[in-house]
Amino acid sequence: MTMPIHSAPRSFRVALVVDDHPLFCDALAMTLRAVGGIARCPTADSLAAALDHLGDDPEIDLVVLDLTLPDVSGLDGLLRLRAAAPRLPVVIVSAIDDRRVIASALRAGAAGFVPKHSPREVFRSALARLGEGGVFLPEGMAMELDEVPAASPQDEAMRRLAMLTPQQARILELICEGRLNKQIAHELVIADATVKAHVTAILRKLGVQTRTQAVLLAREVSFQAILHDGEEGR
Repeated sequence: MTMPIHSAPRSFRVALVVDDHPLFCDALAMTLRAVGGIARCPTADSLAAALDHLGDDPEIDLVVLDLTLPDVSGLDGLLRLRAAAPRLPVVIVSAIDDRRVIASALRAGAAGFVPKHSPREVFRSALARLGEGGVFLPEGMAMELDEVPAASPQDEAMRRLAMLTPQQARILELICEGRLNKQIAHELVIADATVKAHVTAILRKLGVQTRTQAVLLAREVSFQAILHDGEEGR
């Protein structure tokens, strides 16, 4: 399986930890500071809060993301973070260890995966590998991922969704919630005409004709869709 390689080696100083469990956030922040020399570890309990941090703190040079957040579904959080900060490595630290989900996350641009509750040495190795510009997987996991098919409907959906700007991704999220254009305009404090222009651009980028088709495509990146597709392929 082909995995992305990030450019210049780096020493991480500020890691944004995105997880909705405060105790885990605190424990992970302590681990990152202890094993990787991370100076600061701001935390966010939702994708919206994470995006706010990225906009307010230009010193953030690493994102540590849990895939299960209250305001996103499936890999949508990863895609939106990548759209907002395409040059920042995003490493997944999650209890979800299904190889199909992990493989899809790597294809969506994750810089690696670390299972939750891994020993400190695993986090040390992950930071070292990311600093070299590589992609990190725990020992033995890469071999398991080689058994996952190289392409799936979810990969195509992620490719299209990754083309959306952060504003377009937010509007698509509201469309998925059933919001009308006027409601979206009120929510985002923009003009109705601006919403209509964004919706037109969203449909064009996703290669669909209707809002319903856009919603169905967005749902392709849910964990349920990824796992169901994997079961059908057996």
